[in-house]
Amino acid sequence: MALKPVRVSQLNSYIKRILQTDPILGNVSVIGEISNLKFHGSGHVYFSLKDENSKVSCFLPADKFAVLACELEEGLEVTASGYIYLYERGGSYSLNIRDIQVSGQGNLAAEFQKLKVKLEKEGLFDTEHKKAIPAFPRKVAVVTSETGAAVRDIVKTIKRKNSFTDILIYPVLVQGPGAAGEISAAIEDLNLHHGDVDIIIAGRGGGSMEELWAFNEEIVARSIYESEIPVISAVGHETDFTIADFVADLRAETPTAAAERAVPDTFLIRETLETINKEMKRNLKMIVEDRRKRLELLDPEAFGRDIRSRIIMDHMRLDNTAQKMGEQLRTKIRDYRHRLDIIRESLEACNPDNILEKGYSVVTDEAGVIVKDAGALRENELVSIRAFTGTAQARITITRRD
Repeated sequence: MALKPVRVSQLNSYIKRILQTDPILGNVSVIGEISNLKFHGSGHVYFSLKDENSKVSCFLPADKFAVLACELEEGLEVTASGYIYLYERGGSYSLNIRDIQVSGQGNLAAEFQKLKVKLEKEGLFDTEHKKAIPAFPRKVAVVTSETGAAVRDIVKTIKRKNSFTDILIYPVLVQGPGAAGEISAAIEDLNLHHGDVDIIIAGRGGGSMEELWAFNEEIVARSIYESEIPVISAVGHETDFTIADFVADLRAETPTAAAERAVPDTFLIRETLETINKEMKRNLKMIVEDRRKRLELLDPEAFGRDIRSRIIMDHMRLDNTAQKMGEQLRTKIRDYRHRLDIIRESLEACNPDNILEKGYSVVTDEAGVIVKDAGALRENELVSIRAFTGTAQARITITRRD
């Protein structure tokens, strides 16, 4: 007996109850290889577990990821334990993980490592073989999908930086069974039939390890190695590494970074040249002015004017010097006169005549010696007396007092 029709939400709700009540699906462990690994800003981790024939979506909550004992990476084979959960709105189910144990290296990771060791031994990664990237390429060929975001980013970046370089888009598949062959053939064709190409950018945007696998194929690696045109690899995101990155002449973290490194900034160069041009003109003008002044000095008339100007300036300097010297001489004469006046006054103060004028007299003995002690005089001794207005003589009479 057929059931009556139900709504989509009712169907998904019913399936969710069935899944959540199943004892096996409520605690299941799944072995598989990690693919399409994504770390969300919230701390949650999203990826797929796959084997040779199928894959299942997985969700690892942030709290479980924080205490995880192993590091997750593309191609890693793990055993994930958890429960099946149905997202009703989208109608999709996933394995919600409680714990992860590392089982071993996945098939793709093992193939990657095997080929890397092989090509490294052959010398395909040697730096001596890598070609220099031209500083001013005339044409850049971009080997990638013509509909992907990578080609848009590369073209936009080159046009933003450079008005000189031409861009050749060489469309190829970048994932799937035939992608490696198309990429290899494109690189070979560019070398054979496009001699005006200076740089090849080969790459694509980000993705899982399977989606990037075309750039891990040996045929692509050998085409890059044999290319006479320098090759810049631009595969995935900054954390993605492919075999093409190791063989290429230059590895760029992203397609945008490849475009940045491939071409110079002609607008900045033009601005720099204009600045240099202005500076050269200014310096040239200064040099011309300096030479003009030197030529004027060689002109007899100009030379005569210059000499006359110098003579006038020298006369002015001499006049100023003479005036200053006259002032200094007059100042010194006044100073000396003042000092002489002081000395003269001192001498006059010591003049004996000035003392005699005040009523004093000078007595000298017969030998003409000034008498300072009256006791030294002898009876009847003739002495001379000098007053202010004349001289006289006298005899000494000694009187004694009892």
